[in-house]
Amino acid sequence: MDKGYVHVYTGNGKGKTTAALGLAVRAVCAGKKVYFAQFIKGMEYSELKCVNYLPNLEIHQFGRDCFIVNEPTQKDIDIAKEGLEVCAQVLAEGKYDLVVLDELNIATLYKLFTVEEVLEILDNRAPHVEVVVTGRYASPRLIEYADLVTEMKEVKHYYQKGVPAREGIER
Repeated sequence: MDKGYVHVYTGNGKGKTTAALGLAVRAVCAGKKVYFAQFIKGMEYSELKCVNYLPNLEIHQFGRDCFIVNEPTQKDIDIAKEGLEVCAQVLAEGKYDLVVLDELNIATLYKLFTVEEVLEILDNRAPHVEVVVTGRYASPRLIEYADLVTEMKEVKHYYQKGVPAREGIER
């Protein structure tokens, strides 16, 4: 790939991270290197075990072991900013063919860093690097910037009937 494109997976429906993981698996199976950064998330998710089965895939979390409930703490902000700095370097180096910035949209919603900072690191990436940005509430500026935007729309979900997140499906 000579030119990498920017994908945005957003919306209130389930499947944004799952779609990004599917693309990551496809890329690895095509011999590509993938860097998967999870913002906001610090909990133990089943996908973290992917690295035990898939060569050329790295997953790093830049979040605490709990969700941000109301206002982010300084620790939330510091971890996210550190993650953005790491991702800026990863994107600029061009060592990876695909970089996923999972839940980055939520990080900007909570003002852990700005959309302008995100657009800057995307502008400064190596030209061949494909990027996927996930999370609800994608900024209109990021949507305009992106080459591909998919909106996941919730039509129906069993959590509305009280079904908690299940291992291997939602976590």
